[in-house]
This record gives sequence, structure tokens and C-alpha cells, in this order.
Amino acid sequence: MLEKEDVTYLFAENDNKELEKFVGIEAYATSRIDGIGGEYKKTYKDFIVQEITNKGKILKINKGKKNFSFSEESNNKYTTFNLIKFNKDTFEAIREISNTLKIPSELIQYSGLKDKCSISAQKVSIKGDYIEKLRNLKFNDLYFRDITSSKKSVKLGSHWGNYFTIIIRNIESKENLENKIKEILNFLIKYGFPNYFGLQRFGTFRPNSHLIGRYLLENDYKNAFNEFVTSTYSTESQESIKVRKDLEKNKNYQNAYVNFPHSLFYERKMIKYLIENPGDYEGCISSLSFSLKRLLISSFQSYLFNKMISLRYHKGFSLFEPLKGDVISILDDDNGNITQVNYIYGGDYDEYLKQALNLNRASIIAPIIGYDTDMNKFPLMKTIYDVIIEQENINQKIFKQKLLDTFEFKGSTRAMMIKPIDLKLIEFTEDDFYQNKRKVKIEFSIQKGSYATMLLREIIK
Repeated sequence: MLEKEDVTYLFAENDNKELEKFVGIEAYATSRIDGIGGEYKKTYKDFIVQEITNKGKILKINKGKKNFSFSEESNNKYTTFNLIKFNKDTFEAIREISNTLKIPSELIQYSGLKDKCSISAQKVSIKGDYIEKLRNLKFNDLYFRDITSSKKSVKLGSHWGNYFTIIIRNIESKENLENKIKEILNFLIKYGFPNYFGLQRFGTFRPNSHLIGRYLLENDYKNAFNEFVTSTYSTESQESIKVRKDLEKNKNYQNAYVNFPHSLFYERKMIKYLIENPGDYEGCISSLSFSLKRLLISSFQSYLFNKMISLRYHKGFSLFEPLKGDVISILDDDNGNITQVNYIYGGDYDEYLKQALNLNRASIIAPIIGYDTDMNKFPLMKTIYDVIIEQENINQKIFKQKLLDTFEFKGSTRAMMIKPIDLKLIEFTEDDFYQNKRKVKIEFSIQKGSYATMLLREIIK
């Protein structure tokens, strides 16, 4: 049993609820309906995610078309393919592909990150002609489908969304359980759920990317290193806790580089840098990839968004109905995305805005804070934001930090609630893993940037 002094962050039960609260996730849309319990991701096969293109095509897991060739006559500059991953995160997959092909990882572009514990299909591109090399690559957990050439690379966020097939297991058999499941699903279809950034954004076992991101914006590189490398969480493995604590205690970077497991790739990279450049914490952080630093900073932005939604809920403000000072965004006709056509609720257009909301043609939005964000344009959320800034002791000057400009974090907006599309109960049967328990299989689609796990927490609680 771990004692408090053994770890930097101790969670009493090491469960998702505690971790979610740590990253600002506290409200439920379905708070008046009991959850069914259970667990998901018992195996990676229980969580299938397939990207949906902007044209509405769902990428397939099974084999696709073959026999494409690279066409330079058409000015094609990229090799594009569907990457099928089994129980592997996107960063790890990209790293393995780049190492095998002996090319910089920066040449490999993807549209979105996918869960590690899953079977996933996502669109990826590589600059140059790699059609034949990809055809001949052999991995146990990576597959390449629909390999072709293209004029343009895959861009981050260039897909519409994701299609999920998920099994929830280990559910206690109760009276009217199937009706309870349908009640929750019907509620989510009608009202949606808070559009939180899920644990995957922050780290499933070490949910600290937002803490590191804040240190980066504060130019506190030593603490950024310490949080990344030596801080310990009761939710991570005993091996990981031991090597981190040993480094924190002894400051022996040579031993740490030998003892840290190779799975802690970024930690070992940073330790090696400090061996070669003692005390240069800024250079150590700068040695991380552009995409990772971008993710860390965006995690801090995500944390603030989560906190705003949760505090709104705790203040007793509705998550479903617009209130005076809320900002309403009209959705585009093609993909249902929020637009720049925004109105502040509490004026002459209220009747029309409520109609648009009821018809799923508009959404209540909240800001994702960047260097160009003007909170005065979000009257209601500003009152909530101001409380968080004071509670968290955040110096607002960090939002003018050059790093935000470097990574083009101008600031944006995000729908406060999200509604799943075609949410269906596919199976309700006996669980083949747990004796005398039930399992549920559901399918649904959600737009990019929203998290299936935030829907699942509404069902399980």
C-alpha cells in the first residue's frame, strides 16, 4: 500500500472519478439518473474507433484497395494511407514508422490522436513516395490500408469526427437494467453531455500534461522537467514510481538513464540531454518535439475549459438552457461545426436563438483561452473564468507569452455540450469475461475533438 509520502500525487481509490476531478471534470448531464456501473477497455478489442472523413466516409478496419502507384506526373508529393493500430497510441506508432523508414517523424502527418487501448483506423500521410516501402512493412500491431499518392498532406483536424463501437462489461444484473440503459441513452441523444476534454488529453495514468503546460507558459523549465520526469502518481506502475523517486532523491542522471524503462521514451530523452548539458532545463524542454510541446500547452488550455464548465455547473447554472450573457454560435450547414456567427443571449434575438438550439442548428459555446481571447465577449463565462484565475493563482500575463504565438494558439471556442449521432444499443447480453455479469455494446459518432469517454462516464458513473 502506497503512503502519502511515497508519491507526489496520491488518489485514494485510484479511480477515474478522482483523476477526472484532477483535470477539472466534475459535472454530469445525467446527474439525476443513476449510472449502470461496469467498465470499458477490458481489452483493446472492446474499444473500436474509426475516423469519419469530411465527406462522411468511415475508414475501414479490414483490408482496403491495393495496387496504387506514386504519380509524380500529377504533382503528387505525399503518400497517404489508413493506419490501423492495435493497442498502440498514435505518437508511438508514428515513432515506430519513422524509425523503420529512417525518416524524421515531422514528415509524418495525422488528422487526430487515437486511444492506445483500442483498435483504431486513422488517416496518415508521409511526404514523399513510400508506397512500396509501406506495402513491405511488417508489424504485429500496425497495418497500412488504401496506400496511395496525393497532392496534399493530411492536416491535424482534417477529419469530421469518429465512429465508435464500444463494449461496457462487468455490469451488475439489476431489475429493469435494459430500460435504465435506454433511459440514459435517450437522454444523451436529446440533451447531449458536457464537451469536456477527456483524460486522454492529460494522461490516463499521469494526468499532468496541463501542469507541465502551465510551467512552460510561466517559463519555469526546471519545474516543467520535474513534473514531467520525477513527479509520481499513485495511478502509475510501481516500477515507474521507483525510478522517478530514485532520480528525485539522488539526482544521478547517469543511473536514471540506465534504469528508466525504454517505454518512458521522452523522460529518457530529457535525462540524456541533461547528462550532456548539465543544468540546461530550458534546452532540455526545447529538445522535445514540436507536436509534444504543442500538446502540453493545449492541455493547460483544456484544463481551464473543463474548470469553467464544472464551475458553471456548481454555481447552479444550466448546462442545457442559455442564460443571459451566454454566447450562442450558429452551426454551419455542411458539418454542424460552430462558426464565427455568434450572438450574446439576452437580447432581441433570444426567441430565434432558442429555436436554433432546439433544432440543433446552434450551440452554447465557451472560450479556449489564447493570446487573442477577449473574455469581455463572453459575459457569463467571464464571471466564472475570473473566479478560476483567482483560485488557481494564475498570472494572466502568461496568455501573452510568445509560446502561444509560436504554436498559433490564438484562442478559439468550443461547444459547451455535444450530442452523439446515431447512438444505439447494439447488444445487451451475458458477459463472457465476468461470470453472472452483463455487458452492453453501443455504437455512435461524435465530431472531432470530443471524447467518447465523456459519454461513457455518463452511462457508468
